[in-house]
Amino acid sequence: MDWQSTLAAAEYWHWAVAGLLLLALEVFAPGAIFMWLGIAALVIAAILAMIPTLSWEWQWSLFSVLSVASIIGWRIFFRRHPLPDEHSPRKLNQRGKELVGRVVTLSQPIENGIGRTQLGDSWWRIEGPDLPAGSKVKIVDSRGSSLVVVAEEDVGASAQTSDESV
Repeated sequence: MDWQSTLAAAEYWHWAVAGLLLLALEVFAPGAIFMWLGIAALVIAAILAMIPTLSWEWQWSLFSVLSVASIIGWRIFFRRHPLPDEHSPRKLNQRGKELVGRVVTLSQPIENGIGRTQLGDSWWRIEGPDLPAGSKVKIVDSRGSSLVVVAEEDVGASAQTSDESV
């Protein structure tokens, strides 16, 4: 049996199995290349189920065109509509940036522009105006391991943000 008769004997379920294997391979080699090849193979399986007399030349030609077109289409779409990345490298390991905008109550005073306060299970260095313990402050910036705060004048406006006693 030569290779042409083997290709000519391909049925729709051969393409379906190949498509599913390519989709499964995508799990182990992510990058969305095998996914599009698998989808193209599944489309060929559907076409071959409807037109079982389709020659092997047409099957492979359609598979090639669908594969290339879907990969190029995906790349164009992805370039125009990038996924939002909540864990971008710019914010990686910058926990202080997540705290900006929060209103907290000081448990220790800020003296000479420097203080410390506890947020959750971590102690943070605080930079801001001298304020007594119990004052409400708003976190406006983060510089390394220090949080920059300002006095929260309007307690009513702070009800809209998360008020945490520290």
